[in-house]
Amino acid sequence: MPIIHAIVLGLVQGLAEFLPISSSGHLLIVPWLFGWNDFVDPSIEKAFDVALHLGTLVAVCAYFRKDLVVYVREGLRLVVKREKPVNPEGRLAWLLVLSSIPAAMVGAVAEKTIDEKLGTPLLIAASLVVFGLLLLWADRRKGDRVLDEYTMADSLKVGAAQVLALNPGTSRSGITITAARYLGFNRDSAARASFLMAIPVTAGAVAFKLFKLFKDGIPEGLAIPMAVGIITSGISGWFAVWGTLKLVRTRTFTPFVIYRFVLAGLIVVLVITGFRSA
Repeated sequence: MPIIHAIVLGLVQGLAEFLPISSSGHLLIVPWLFGWNDFVDPSIEKAFDVALHLGTLVAVCAYFRKDLVVYVREGLRLVVKREKPVNPEGRLAWLLVLSSIPAAMVGAVAEKTIDEKLGTPLLIAASLVVFGLLLLWADRRKGDRVLDEYTMADSLKVGAAQVLALNPGTSRSGITITAARYLGFNRDSAARASFLMAIPVTAGAVAFKLFKLFKDGIPEGLAIPMAVGIITSGISGWFAVWGTLKLVRTRTFTPFVIYRFVLAGLIVVLVITGFRSA
């Protein structure tokens, strides 16, 4: 695998994981667009994609490091000491973990079906448009709730919405932000909830896939590109978190929706003209 491919895919993963534009969709569309064929085994390609998530996992943990220290400490204290009244940070920590469970369970059970049936260019294009419209609609609703008001009902609803992100083109951050905005959270809180709830589910997926990869052995020539991709996705991911939170404090999510529409249109045009096969 050429190093430049690893850098491009690392940048794509880092930016698209936290911007509401679908990282899984982009990781499929970019090689399709440029005609790259770096992997002979789809399972190795999937493992490489998950490895890139290690970079974005480190990025989001680094950005929220101070918050995470508090959440972990208070979450463990809530379980061990069972103090009353319940500490708000400890309660929120476990609610964010709860939000990640539905997608983790469905992903583990339906992984093969998802890999085989989903992720075609036209399906990605359709998902970009449909879920972009949902984001546009939800973002126009009034919302002033803050993250401290996150409840168990909210965690289950946002967690259920995250299951839809298993379909490439939906966007994990996009659909969870959509759900949070629909539930009345302001843009900053919706984005923070989305980024924080990504940590447990991403950590689980990364641990599972990388363990299998190392157990089977990293294919010859892939170790260095994988390391480069992880580093690139980590750096770009940190800037994506920082930039998104800075942007949504004063702007809407509309620019991301427009981008989704443009990309979907490009995919359709390339297929119709025969430039790329469906």
